[in-house]
Amino acid sequence: AQAMPGALLPADAGDGAVPSPLLRQDEQLELLERLDFVVRNIVELRKEVEELRNSLQHLAVEIVGEVRTHLEETQRVTRRRKFPFSRDRSDSTGSSSIYFTASSGNVNTDDGESEGGYTTANAESDYDRESERESEEGEDEVSCDTVRTVRRDSLDLVPEDESPLVLDSSLEEGLGQLLEQADRLHSGDERDKREGFQLLLNNKLAYAGQREFLWRLARAHSDMWELTEDADERRSYATGGKEELELALQKWDQSAECHQWFAILCGQMSEHESIPKRIQAGYVFKEHIDKAIALKPQDPQLYYLLGRWCYQVAHLGWLEKRTVSALFEAPPTATVQDALQNFLRVEELSPGFSKAGRVYIAKCYRDLGNASAAVLWMDLASELPGNTKEDAESERELEEMRSV
Repeated sequence: AQAMPGALLPADAGDGAVPSPLLRQDEQLELLERLDFVVRNIVELRKEVEELRNSLQHLAVEIVGEVRTHLEETQRVTRRRKFPFSRDRSDSTGSSSIYFTASSGNVNTDDGESEGGYTTANAESDYDRESERESEEGEDEVSCDTVRTVRRDSLDLVPEDESPLVLDSSLEEGLGQLLEQADRLHSGDERDKREGFQLLLNNKLAYAGQREFLWRLARAHSDMWELTEDADERRSYATGGKEELELALQKWDQSAECHQWFAILCGQMSEHESIPKRIQAGYVFKEHIDKAIALKPQDPQLYYLLGRWCYQVAHLGWLEKRTVSALFEAPPTATVQDALQNFLRVEELSPGFSKAGRVYIAKCYRDLGNASAAVLWMDLASELPGNTKEDAESERELEEMRSV
């Protein structure tokens, strides 16, 4: 009692009186919860600062690499201008000429004349130079045609008139059966999805010019991404599917499915990227989901994806918000209310569409302070089976929400 301030003891307390605590038990619990909240936020802030430091280091490396590449290219151009003598013909320079002509459309004109118009000392005669120039131009024309043909074959593009490939009746019937089987396997378990991916790969040569085939092939890449745990393999699957759709969207920009799976694969590719690249991928994701919704406004899956995007943007951390503000003139904006409206739209179009969707509705109501509605949607989510990996994760979130 002598160690405590006198103000904490009753006025009539004797020498053996015990001081009363400063806070009641419930107040102490509340204080401990607040302190725990502060500690958790400090830990998260440290993680975000570390992530920002790593992102800035990666960004610095990329900038240095780009500057070095630009300087090397400038030096090469300077050397070519300083020494404009004709080069000896060889297989390597011929290959370089083919690539240069095919990629830029320009013909190499190093014919022994400098920029000022002065003819340099050459052992070749005018006839030899003219003959060589005509020969090179002829080779360049052939090279352009060759490269165009090779690119068309390797990228599975349609002919130059860009008209879609017309299948004969037997191939068309086979395509229909193939697509039905691919859809069935996509809806199956892990083994079915792997089988579907291999099935589409085996038929790519025959049907790579068909829109319905291409977006399903990209979807199969996304399935493999979900089934794989290794980061490098995941990146490979996402990149492969995205490349398939980049070609498809050049011809079928009005395909909702192509936009949908392009957006999904962009999101999957960005999972292991730095914060700036993830944010950039978020812009691309939103752009293509909006296009898909405009083309197919009654698809519940699209509104679910848009709701996920809105929810993630609404819950960006402090560090991510600062990064967005620093790198982009118009940062993405979305609220929990925006996310909720999209998830409710899913239920309107297809009641019980997914367990994950209902869990997100419960989370939105919880964040908005509507506890009764949150409990209602938690109960509704519990009624649905977990069919996907995402549903299993949602079930764990549901248990955590109930334990709070």
